[in-house]
Amino acid sequence: MGGNVPKVLVMLKNKPLILHLLDEVEKINQLAKPVIVVGYMYQKVREVLGDGYLYAIQDKQLGTAHALLAAKHKVTGENILVLYGDHPFIKAESLKKLMTLHHKENSNISLFTTVVPNFEGGFEAFKNFGRIIRKDGKIVKNVEAKDAGQNELEIKELIAGIYMFNSKWLWENLEKIQNQNAQQEYYLTDIIEKAVEVGENIVNLTIDPGEVIGVNSQEDLKLAEKLV
Repeated sequence: MGGNVPKVLVMLKNKPLILHLLDEVEKINQLAKPVIVVGYMYQKVREVLGDGYLYAIQDKQLGTAHALLAAKHKVTGENILVLYGDHPFIKAESLKKLMTLHHKENSNISLFTTVVPNFEGGFEAFKNFGRIIRKDGKIVKNVEAKDAGQNELEIKELIAGIYMFNSKWLWENLEKIQNQNAQQEYYLTDIIEKAVEVGENIVNLTIDPGEVIGVNSQEDLKLAEKLV
């Protein structure tokens, strides 16, 4: 993104990216105090957000699964909702629907997927999202775009990056994730395969693509400004 601030503090219409997200989270009154995983220039993040949150420090940026693991000792709830700080458009109502489904199904892993018509124009940003692989209608795998073959890249059902887990199940399985991929990172999306291996039913809801647009580049930021 450039500049001299962490990405989550990049301004979107006079408000940091992460505050667009946190303002929606605050509308869900049954949630505990959010845990913010911080790393690069974490003091700046804390200065902006203040003391209304718990902070977990990720010393090395080794991937999304590694980031979540850094929060392990800060989380006390029986279930945990996992969000990305650079996704400013998610709505509280959508999160409530995922939470409701998670509890109704007594699920250990619930998530959002999104479907796009193509990867052109306003949907170009989604070409870097992981692809959902199904077998007999059930989710069995996610393939990151950087690791996907040509046929897999044509898949238009994508991982949205928002999850709800049973905490006990999550911590038991998170450390099993390996970093055998193009980025040599520990992908949280690999938790899907771990769930399938142990026979879990992965509960999912479809969410509008507009709610899960992430901001990873100046181009993404320009698109987000138009959407706002």
